[in-house]
Amino acid sequence: MQATAKSAPRRALTVAAALTGALACMLPLANSAAAHGSIVDPASRNYGCWERWGDDHLNENMAQEDPMCWQAWQDNPNAMWNWNGLYKNNVNGNHEAHVSSGNLCSGGDTQNGRYSSLDTPGAWKTTDITDNFTMNLYDQAQHGADYFKVYVSKNSYDPTSEPLGWEDLDLVKTTGSYAPAENTTFQVNTSGYDGRHVIFTIWKASHMDQNYYICSDVNFA
Repeated sequence: MQATAKSAPRRALTVAAALTGALACMLPLANSAAAHGSIVDPASRNYGCWERWGDDHLNENMAQEDPMCWQAWQDNPNAMWNWNGLYKNNVNGNHEAHVSSGNLCSGGDTQNGRYSSLDTPGAWKTTDITDNFTMNLYDQAQHGADYFKVYVSKNSYDPTSEPLGWEDLDLVKTTGSYAPAENTTFQVNTSGYDGRHVIFTIWKASHMDQNYYICSDVNFA
């Protein structure tokens, strides 16, 4: 199985690295040494917040226009600057043992709870998709993948009011391996879903036992 190359995300990590002055003093920005990756389409929660507000994250209008991102920025801005670092090492394939229900979107409160705001239920901005959609991993470090596991939240689950648990998910795809590439895309085919759902993706990188846990909010149109 081969990875498909695409152009880099619309505002790649170089944008964050270019921020200077007071902002640079406030926050440790992502850089090439710390760079990893995430699902950028449909956008992960923290990638979407960074893409929409990274250049204007102190804008109080966000509280009304994008309240879930607002609470995430307020909780820990580094969760957005480091949108590509939501991973947990040395899981040995036992994902459910290492990432507890209710903490899936933060990777089991990984990185000392940096990403805990991503577990907060609410009306996160969604990406419109159809039953058959494409996933796009942006991986600046080009780690490759041993596999992806893609889950869709059940029709009975309400992401606006409930933290996401393993019991809320349907496994819809497990891929094979992919060679290292900046962009890796693959198709997911589903049926029977409608309206707001969460796509939960596990990306097992190839370079070591490094596992990424990624929530993307979608609307099946």
